[in-house]
Amino acid sequence: MDPSRLRLVVITDAAMAAPRRIEDVVGAALEAGAPAIQLREKGMGARELVEVGRPLRRLTRRYGALFIANDRVDVALVLEADGVHLGPDDLPVSMVRRVTPPGFLIGYSTDDPDEARRAEREGADYLGVGTVWKTESKAHAGEAIGPEGLARVASTVSIPVVGIGGIHVERAPLLAGSGAAGIAVIGAVMGAPDPGMATEHLLRVFGNPSTA
Repeated sequence: MDPSRLRLVVITDAAMAAPRRIEDVVGAALEAGAPAIQLREKGMGARELVEVGRPLRRLTRRYGALFIANDRVDVALVLEADGVHLGPDDLPVSMVRRVTPPGFLIGYSTDDPDEARRAEREGADYLGVGTVWKTESKAHAGEAIGPEGLARVASTVSIPVVGIGGIHVERAPLLAGSGAAGIAVIGAVMGAPDPGMATEHLLRVFGNPSTA
C-alpha cells in the first residue's frame, strides 16, 4: 500500500469530540486533508458502532480517505471499511487475512520488534507502534517507548509503521527521522477546538512520509 495514506490517522473518540458530533469533527479533519480515519469507540457495541460508522464511511468515500475499524472485523465488513486494526487480544492477523476480501487492510499494534516481524509474516499491512509518549487517551497502553523505540520497530520491518501515543503538534516533528510512515492521534484532533486547523498543523509539522 502507499504509505502516504497513513501519514496521519485520526482516531475517533466520542467523549473528546463532545458536545460536537463525531462526524462533524471527522468531517473537519477530512476537509483539512486527513488521509485516514479509524473508528475506535471502546464503549460501543456492534450495533452502535455501525450506526456511528455509517456517516463516517460516507465521508471518507467522499474525500478519498481510508476508513479503518478498530478491533471489530465484523463491523469493518458490515461498513465496507478499507480495513481493521487489531491488537494482541483480538483475532490473529493470519486468521483475519483468511476471512477478509482481497485488498482488505490489516493493521496490528505492537511495540516489540519480534512481534512486529511476526505480524508482518502473518500478513499485516502496517503496524501501529506505541505508546510513544504517555497519553490519557489510552491509559493502559503500557510504558512509553519514545521516538527511539518507534525507530527500533520501524527498522525491523518492511511494512509501514505508524507512531501512536501522546503525539501532538509540538512532538510530531521529533518523529520525522524515526522511519515511521505516519502518526496516529486521538485527542490532538478529536479534542481540538478547531479540528481542521489541528489536522493542518499536524500534516505540516510531520512533513512528508518517510521511508517506512
